[in-house]
Amino acid sequence: MPSSSAAPPQAAAPVMALRGLHKTYRLGRHVVPALRGVDLDVRAGEMLALVGPSGSGKSTLLNLCGLMDRPDTGHIALRGQPVHDLDETRATLLRRDALGFIFQGFNLVPVMTAAENVDYPLFLAGVGADQRRRRVAEALAQVGLAEHAGHRPDALSGGQRQRVAVARALVKRPALVIADEPTASLDSHSADTVLTLMRSLCRAQGAACLIATHDDRLTRRCDRVIRLRDGRIEAETTTPQAERSAA
Repeated sequence: MPSSSAAPPQAAAPVMALRGLHKTYRLGRHVVPALRGVDLDVRAGEMLALVGPSGSGKSTLLNLCGLMDRPDTGHIALRGQPVHDLDETRATLLRRDALGFIFQGFNLVPVMTAAENVDYPLFLAGVGADQRRRRVAEALAQVGLAEHAGHRPDALSGGQRQRVAVARALVKRPALVIADEPTASLDSHSADTVLTLMRSLCRAQGAACLIATHDDRLTRRCDRVIRLRDGRIEAETTTPQAERSAA
């Protein structure tokens, strides 16, 4: 398993930079503000937690960072390039090539084996078969599931399924991993295993990791915690875990 002792880079340009994001939604005659001027940088190798009550803007922010929606106003840059106004085709290709996703419900394809689920994003990206086999085997070994490569999701525990999801998100070596409540359905032991893997693998690859969560087990393991309320950043905290890593 990769080491997680190295601190995330602080001086490099952010993997993703958000400036002045505003987003509203219409519910019938009502206009509901979801984000009200959010500024945020997410750095390489960093695990950053988004916390806040329901309706605070967490899901909206994940959708914008995942290029699944556009802000009404404001700018989003990925690796220094503006991405807030891409057309759907370009946004889809960038999601395929540069972003990884981890979900609360795993979102594995039930008729595919663990190896086939991890292979799928590489197949979509046009990676050759030999290279795909090597990278899939490496990714499953990194999450401790080499011996389960041929198992379908229904033969795996919840923690094992989420480890497959982590391998799938990181096998294409994305710039940014977006995770939505990745530990909410896991017991404490499985959650700890998944968080350790996410942290060590993101650090090893230099990927940024942006996580929406209500799970205190997770926030304690992140480098920074961003608290949202009513569409604004209410507070930012550097966690003791990050301070220990930087020491």
